[in-house]
Amino acid sequence: MSLAHTIQNAWNKQAKWLVLLRPLSCLYGCAFSLNKALYQSGFKKTYHAPIPVMVIGNITVGGSGKTPLLIQLVRYLQQHQVRVGVISRGYGGAGPFPKIVDLDTTAEEVGDEPALIVQRTQVPMAVGPNRQQSIELLLEKYSLDLILSDDGLQHWALGRQIEWVVLDKTRGLGNEKLLPEGYLREPKTRLQQVSVIEHTAHPDTAYSMMLKVADPYLLNKTHNTSLVFDPKQRFHAVVGIGYPQRFYRSLAEIGVVDVEHHAFADHYAYRIDDLIFDDDLPIITTEKDAVKIKAVLAQHPQIKNQIWVLPVEASLSDACYTLLKQQLQQFHIHID
Repeated sequence: MSLAHTIQNAWNKQAKWLVLLRPLSCLYGCAFSLNKALYQSGFKKTYHAPIPVMVIGNITVGGSGKTPLLIQLVRYLQQHQVRVGVISRGYGGAGPFPKIVDLDTTAEEVGDEPALIVQRTQVPMAVGPNRQQSIELLLEKYSLDLILSDDGLQHWALGRQIEWVVLDKTRGLGNEKLLPEGYLREPKTRLQQVSVIEHTAHPDTAYSMMLKVADPYLLNKTHNTSLVFDPKQRFHAVVGIGYPQRFYRSLAEIGVVDVEHHAFADHYAYRIDDLIFDDDLPIITTEKDAVKIKAVLAQHPQIKNQIWVLPVEASLSDACYTLLKQQLQQFHIHID
């Protein structure tokens, strides 16, 4: 088990030994505050795009539901004729950067989340660690009204007009400690400065979202493969996201309870050995993992196990859309 996976599990369980990492958390906090102050004072330069930028991020490491929320917002904006583009760092991608993402772009090139976002929405998208270069590349190729930044809340080099933070109410803020003792990227007081979208079925505020499970689909279709999904059979649950427990709960929602867990670190790069088992039981995974597993299948078609994908979609409260309309109206983007 990798160090990243070990710490991720410790965060999820709020292990007591994490207190040993407190000195590192203090160093992280000081470095973070200094860097932020340098940008706020103007000592470091912040890039301001010629059109509004809306950041969809979080203050925690690991899964919060950010990507499904961004996908739903893109679809909503597209339906209302808002010309929207998306940028992302492209974590885990090999580049070269900046790079336009299209339907033929692989997760190996740009990372799993950008590949998934474009596959689901066909939105104009560019990725790269330099957000300014990504925006400039997008605006060279497309006429846009709004940029959505997939993550980048703590990327102070990027100016932004709107900030939405997804907060998973089930996972919460853990031990409320900064990295690496806890999984906070910045102090919880940051939540007072942004629009917080609660990810929960039982929200405390008007701004909330839920993830609704859609019908599973087969990733490796063959002419002799049954397309009937049977939730009562036993599965290998293969998952590489920040909070795998959410995936397990989604499986239970559709009646899949007899599973053997195979959890990997977030953004894990799958190899053929990760998908080979001593039986022919079907595999079930997330859409985020599927974009990488698909590439493995292309190189190793000998895998005989059925590989099912469980898609989820974000369902937002009406208040979220009202908030979005009000915020965009300030920048002369009107939604009827």
